Amino acid sequence: MSTVEIVSFGYLHDAPPDAHLTIDLRHHFRDPHVSPELRYMSADDEPVRNAVMGTPGIAALVAATATAVAAFAAGPSAGTVTVADGCAGGRHRAPTFARALADRLTVAGHTVTVHHRDLGKDVVQR
Repeated sequence: MSTVEIVSFGYLHDAPPDAHLTIDLRHHFRDPHVSPELRYMSADDEPVRNAVMGTPGIAALVAATATAVAAFAAGPSAGTVTVADGCAGGRHRAPTFARALADRLTVAGHTVTVHHRDLGKDVVQR
C-alpha cells in the first residue's frame, strides 16, 4: 500500500495546498458555522463531527475519495498521494472529512498522515 498525506484547510485563510486530489466541501454540504451552537466549536468536538458526518453525501464522498486515492496509489509512479480537502474556515467540515478519510485509508492498509492547516485559527467572521 502507499503513503497518503491528507491536508484539511479553509479557503478563507489561504489558497489550497498542492495536492493530487482537492476536495471542495464548501457548496454542497451543510456548514456547521451557520448553527450558533456549533460555530465556535471545531472538529475536535463530537457535536461538530456528528453534524458533518450526518450530512447526506459525506460518507459517499469519503468512500469515493478513498477509491480515487487507491487509483493514484496503483499508478506506476511511487510516492506519496496527497489529498487536500477544504471548507470555508477549515474548522468544521474539512478536518472532520480528513479524519474520516484517514480512518478509512488506514483500515485499507495505507500509511496516512493528517495535517489540519487552519483548524487552530480563529473563527472567520462572515
